[in-house]
Amino acid sequence: MCTLAIYLRVFPHYPVVIAANRDEVLARPAAAPTRLSERPVVVGGQDLKAGGTWLAINEFGLIAGLLNRRSDQPPDPQRRSRGLLCLDALRYRTVDDAVRFVAAQDPEHYNPFNLLLASRHGAAVAHNRHGRIDTTTLTRGAHLLTNLDVDDFECPRISRSFSRFAALASEAADPRLMRQRLAALLSDHSTQLDPRTGRPNSLCLHLGDYGTRESSLIFLSDDGRVEHYFAPGPPCTTPYAPADVPRLTR
Repeated sequence: MCTLAIYLRVFPHYPVVIAANRDEVLARPAAAPTRLSERPVVVGGQDLKAGGTWLAINEFGLIAGLLNRRSDQPPDPQRRSRGLLCLDALRYRTVDDAVRFVAAQDPEHYNPFNLLLASRHGAAVAHNRHGRIDTTTLTRGAHLLTNLDVDDFECPRISRSFSRFAALASEAADPRLMRQRLAALLSDHSTQLDPRTGRPNSLCLHLGDYGTRESSLIFLSDDGRVEHYFAPGPPCTTPYAPADVPRLTR
């Protein structure tokens, strides 16, 4: 399970702030943010096994973040990579256009997913759930997304950490302070067993051959600048450093 927090029109001068941990099998090959497409320019992490991305930004300031969704059925390896759909969505200029594209896909072609689409003009999540693809438009404020619905307190991670992410919205305005506090939240090892599986469910996860692989802090400013701070390992032990981002076009 991955974790993604988004602050929408909360902080002065930063209409979008994203903090995300990627949890994955440690042996699955992946690359740090790199150029994934030329037309339009897309920069993001790359899954070297299937070729897609879990979090990327295009030259229009559109951000796409993919999370696998919980299902009673095991994933079907014959279905198309969800990371490729995430990359496909970044061909578009706006959240609305990308949402329409994703919603028009055949849900049977993909295993269940949550796909965040955000820009400084707004944000939405496309869900492949219950045999259909539908969307949730995000309102102003802090939101958390894991492998269930947006702000779904059935998820132990959300029920345990939502108040801490929400409190940050009123505590930090300086970008450097925000980075420090978000990094501290994403490094949290407070373990709450998931009643659905009996497994640990901390934000920063270490389960032998599976756990938190990468972490990202993304700041999209109201004047069109984007900053991406990337940790190529669990944030509890791996420092963040500026990552490549596309030069934004108007």
